[in-house]
Amino acid sequence: MTTRRRTAAPNAEWVLMYRGGLTRSRIAALTRVPAATIGYHLSVALGADPGLQAAHEQAAGPPTMQVSGQGLARMRQLVALVQETGRYPSRTAANADERRLASWLERRRRDAAAGTLAPAYRDGLAVLPRWQRAPRSVADEGRWQDRLAALARYRADGHDWPRHKAALTGEEHDLGVWMHAQRQKARRGELDPDKARALDEVLPGWRTGRQRGRRPRTGTV
Repeated sequence: MTTRRRTAAPNAEWVLMYRGGLTRSRIAALTRVPAATIGYHLSVALGADPGLQAAHEQAAGPPTMQVSGQGLARMRQLVALVQETGRYPSRTAANADERRLASWLERRRRDAAAGTLAPAYRDGLAVLPRWQRAPRSVADEGRWQDRLAALARYRADGHDWPRHKAALTGEEHDLGVWMHAQRQKARRGELDPDKARALDEVLPGWRTGRQRGRRPRTGTV
């Protein structure tokens, strides 16, 4: 009867793999060595090197969250809601289902920020624009786009660049204040490059606006 000679423990290669973040089962699969044998060698190594476990956990990174059938159903409901209504669910909504979707989405945002979002959720939510951003940021972006469209319509109707003087009221004042804010941000280098490009494309000449001494247009001829 022959016996297999046990490799001297700990095996340096297996310890290195573990230190690099691989699990016992993954090392066993790669080396074709029984998991129990890998476990024995790693237990010896862990006893000799108290910092090995911490190094393994740091290299492995945070554990990816598990995907459940209920979670996938929530994701499909969320995607359908956003695509149908153009908005994200609110935690203060009157509808209980919408509140649950809002809570589920908030948890997925935290998972994404921590690097633990499951690939199934990551791929499924990728169809939604800017889903990882906080609701307030999404709302602010929507208001900015609305202002851009409103100013484009204002100019297309034959009006000169709107003024932001305090004496003015109504649409011209509101659009003028917004336009003035964009110019100020651009001069300070604080305007988002994508927004600057959108303004350049939709509203050529927005950076300079009215010319001194030029009478405002009141309509098309």
